[in-house]
Amino acid sequence: MTTMNFSRTIGNLAVRFGDREALVNIERNRRYTFRELHSLGNRIVNMMRDRLQLRRGDVYLCILENDNISLMHAWTALKGDAAGAFTNFRDSFEEHRWQVEFIRPKVVFLENALLDRYFDMLREQGITVVCMDPPETRRDGLLYFWDLLEGVPEENPDVENDAVNDPLVYRFTGGTTGKSKCASYTIDNWMALRDSMYMESEQPYQPDTRFLHMAPISHGSGLGLLPTLFRGGCTVTQNIPDMVQLCRNIEAERITMTLLVPTMIYRLLEMPEARQYDLSSLRTLAYGAAPMSPTKLRQAQEHFGNVFMQIYGATESLHAVAILGKNDHLSATEKQLGSAGRIAAAAEVIIVDDDGKEVPLGQTGELWVRSRGTISGYYNNPEGTAAEFENGFWKSGDLGYIDDEGFLFLVDRKKDMIITGGFNVYAVEVEAALNSHPAVSNSAVVGVPHEEWGEAVHAEVILKAGARVSVEELQEHVKARLGRFKVPKSILIVDSLPTSVVGKVLRRLVRDKYWKAGDRRIS
Repeated sequence: MTTMNFSRTIGNLAVRFGDREALVNIERNRRYTFRELHSLGNRIVNMMRDRLQLRRGDVYLCILENDNISLMHAWTALKGDAAGAFTNFRDSFEEHRWQVEFIRPKVVFLENALLDRYFDMLREQGITVVCMDPPETRRDGLLYFWDLLEGVPEENPDVENDAVNDPLVYRFTGGTTGKSKCASYTIDNWMALRDSMYMESEQPYQPDTRFLHMAPISHGSGLGLLPTLFRGGCTVTQNIPDMVQLCRNIEAERITMTLLVPTMIYRLLEMPEARQYDLSSLRTLAYGAAPMSPTKLRQAQEHFGNVFMQIYGATESLHAVAILGKNDHLSATEKQLGSAGRIAAAAEVIIVDDDGKEVPLGQTGELWVRSRGTISGYYNNPEGTAAEFENGFWKSGDLGYIDDEGFLFLVDRKKDMIITGGFNVYAVEVEAALNSHPAVSNSAVVGVPHEEWGEAVHAEVILKAGARVSVEELQEHVKARLGRFKVPKSILIVDSLPTSVVGKVLRRLVRDKYWKAGDRRIS
C-alpha cells in the first residue's frame, strides 16, 4: 500500500510559495494566496468530516460553477476520505437527477440558482443540501456553506489514504455518444496527470503561469489545476461561457494560458473583440476535445502567433495521451497538423484490430491506453468496466493510427464510422475538408439511411456570418481533397449545431434525426 497524507503535500507548497496568488475567482471577486488556499481547503475538509459527517465510503456531489467548484477541487478533495463527485453545472435537470440517483450522495453542494428546481428532488432522497451563497428563504434541510465553515480549525485533517486504491474523486463522462458513465479516481491518478505534463520537453506550466478556465473545471479544463499549482502558478476561473468576457479577462488578469475547444477558437477568429483587447500575455492556447481544422489552425496561428498546443486525453485517462506541441505546430506537415500529436512521454498506447491484436504503424484500429492516470474502471458499473478495460488498458473506442514519425491520427469514434457502399468513411476527415472552405464556420457529418448503400454521407454546415456558398461548391471542395466516394451526398445549411455543455458538436443528435424514423431518407 502507498499511503499519502495529501494535506501535508499541499502544506509544503503553501510554505514554498506562501503569498503568491494561487486562485482567483472573477465573478465572486475572491483571491487566495497559496497559504490561504491551503488553509481554506483544510477547513472545508474538517467541516465536511465533523459537521456533515462525510467519511470514507460516503459521497458528496458538487453541482457548481467554476469558482465554487474550484474550492472543492482536487487540491481539497484529495485531503479527505469521503469521495467528491464533480458534475457539469450546465448539464440538464434530468441528467443531474440521473447522476444523483446513480451515485446516491449524502450531501449535494448546489448553486443557489438551482435551489427552487432541485431542492425538493434532493430532499425526497434524504440528501443534505448545502448552498454556496446566502439563501433568500430558509428551508428545512438547507445549510449555507460559509456558515458551516465558521469556527472550523485550519489544521491538517491528518487523513491518510491509499494513493493507488482509495477512490476520492468521481467524474461523469461527457455522454456525447450515449449515457454518461462515472469514472473513479485515486490520488495516484491525479499525481500521474501532474507528472505527465512535467515530463514533456515543452513546459507551458511555469511559476508565472496564469491559467484562465472558462471551460468547466468539472471536466477537461480542471486537469490544468494541479500542474499549475505545483509549479507555483495561479488558477483563474470564469463562470460565464462568454468569449467577449474571456478576451476582457485575458487582458485584465494578464492571462498566460487557457483551454478552448476548436469551435470556440473558430469563434475567436471571427470576433472583433479578439483584436480590440490586448491578448499579448497569452503564451499557450491549449485545445482539445475534438479535432481542429488544419486550415483554421493556420489562420489562428497567423493571428495569435505560435501559442497553440493540442492535448488529447480522456475522462478515463487523466494522464495526457498525446500532445501536439508548439514546435510541432511549426514543423508539422498539413496532414500532421490534423493529428492528435505525438504519444505523451509516459503513456503506453497501442492500436489494435477487432481481435485485440496490435497492428503495424500506419494501420487503422482501436486505440488502447495504459498509464498511471488510467482509471481501473467505472463506479458501480461492472458491465461497462468489463467491456472497456483489459489488462490495465482502457479501450478508447477511438479509431486511429500512428504514422512512422510517431504522430497519432484519430480518424473517428467507432460509432461515427460511416459504411457506405462497402467503403469506410470517417466523419472527422469529411468535417475537416468542409471546415477548410473559407465560407464554412463548422460542420457535422453523419451517416443517414440509404436503401442502396446502407448509409449515405450527409453533412450539416454552419456558414460564417455573411458568407454564401452552394451545396455543389462544397461537394466539389470535398471531392478535391478526399475523392469522390467521401463526398457528402447531401448537405444542409443550418443556423446552429447541437453541442455539449463543453462545446463538442454532438453528432449523435444530428444522426438521430435521420434514424429515428425508419422511412426517412435524404437523397
